[in-house]
Formats: sequence, structure tokens, C-alpha cells
Amino acid sequence: MTADDQKKAAGRAALEYVANGMTIGLGTGSTAKHFVDALGEKVADGWIVKGVPTSEQTARQAESLGIPLVSVDEVTHIDVTVDGADELDAKLRLIKGGGGALLREKIVAAASNKIVTIADASKFVDVLGAFPLPVEVVNFGCGTTLRRLIDIGRAHNLDTHDLDFRMAGEIAFKTDGGNLIADCAFKAIQDPEALARDLSDCPGVVDHGIFLGLSSLAILGTGEGVRVIKPE
Repeated sequence: MTADDQKKAAGRAALEYVANGMTIGLGTGSTAKHFVDALGEKVADGWIVKGVPTSEQTARQAESLGIPLVSVDEVTHIDVTVDGADELDAKLRLIKGGGGALLREKIVAAASNKIVTIADASKFVDVLGAFPLPVEVVNFGCGTTLRRLIDIGRAHNLDTHDLDFRMAGEIAFKTDGGNLIADCAFKAIQDPEALARDLSDCPGVVDHGIFLGLSSLAILGTGEGVRVIKPE
């Protein structure tokens, strides 16, 4: 199976955890796209659901499939959110934000009763950090904030040689909220909890892509089929 085949298998397997009548958080990224496609087929067959998109990109996809959408402010709870991850470990600690939607993804996740993480097998790692950690920062003082991120990395004995703002061609990448993304290639994050605390305390940081204690289970698409992982 190709990586995309594995993503598709994971996305379709996540349908087992949703049902007709639910309010469902719709994730962002290449794996989440497969789940939204599969959910769209259920809606076409008669399911009545409400989708809460985590990005404008996902909203456009869901609308094209006829999935009714509501904002996170319009609901009192979300039954389940299905979203991808750029990395995850055996404790279901995640790095997210490769698609630039980490803040909205975390807001929707925090409002959800259950979170199902979907990914291909390559995303499952022993130690987080090979994928550059996205950190969302405000425009004002962004250079100062980047220097603080380097200092934080050094304080945690992390590699800080490759930290910079994400680009979209010749211009800086902007999130749906108009903020910048600093991609921090820390290489190996031995203590995600401590790093998450320090990043959250850094002035200028809106949020970061370390997701802790949120994922209820993970569905991995592998060459041998689908694997379900629950937190250790």
C-alpha cells in the first residue's frame, strides 16, 4: 500500500466511531481529507450530521460534498473529532500543524467528547520531533519571538539550527487567523510536556503544535491493514 492508500484506509476506518445525528469535528490535512470524503458519502446516503471544520480548506471540501456545517461557537459540544497528525507516539502525544491549522484544530479538539487521530504508519514514532514543530505566532515582534523560541529550544537541549518562519512561495505563510508559523526542527523532543509549557508561556506565541492528553485513540493505516492504538 502507498502512503496515500494507508491514509485512505485510516480515514474510512474512522467512520466506525461516528454515527448518524452526530456533531463531528472535521480535521485538516491529507489524511483528514479522506475521512471527510467518506463522511460525504454517508451524507449522500441520508445521514444527517453537523460538521465543525478546523480550516477554511476543510470547510470548502465539506460544502462541496453537501455536509452541513456549523461553527464551534454554534454548538454546546462536539461528539467526536476526526483529525490527522504529523507525528504521534505510543502515549498518543501528537505533533500537528503541518497544514497550518493547529490553533483551530486545538480549539475544536478541546470542545470534543472524543478525538480519533488518523494517520499512515510513517507518522508513528518512538520520539517526537523529526517533523518540525509548528508554532503559531503573531506578526508583531515576530523576530523577537523567534529568538525566544531558539532560547527555549536551547534550554531543553534541543537542536535549534533550523528554526524559521514558514513560507508560501516568496511570501510568509499566514494561517486562517492571519498569524505566522515558525517551524521548529528540534529533531528529538524528550520531554514534550515541559516544552509545551514553556512554549505556551512565551510572549508572542499564540499556540503550538504539541497536542497532549487530547487523542482518545489513533487509527493507523499500515501495509498489513488498519491498526488501532489506545494511550499507554
